Amino acid sequence: MLALTRRVGQSIIIGENIEITIVEVKGDQVRIGINAPKSVRILRKEIFDEIQFENKKAADVAGKMVGDQVKELESIMKKYNPPE
Repeated sequence: MLALTRRVGQSIIIGENIEITIVEVKGDQVRIGINAPKSVRILRKEIFDEIQFENKKAADVAGKMVGDQVKELESIMKKYNPPE
């Protein structure tokens, strides 16, 4: 991790088109401003983590459903197509 010291009004540049500016410092909180193209998705980490968790949960449920459907289909096929 890169750790930088910046003061209010100072910025850092990420890539060619993302600028992060320190807007205000109050106690242990820092307000930042982010200037980036609209196509760049910007999320607070806790929101990003929650989205990742929900996506994984949904994928696990979908995977289980597909697995259950395959087992059911195999069972049906055995009834109508017994092994020779």
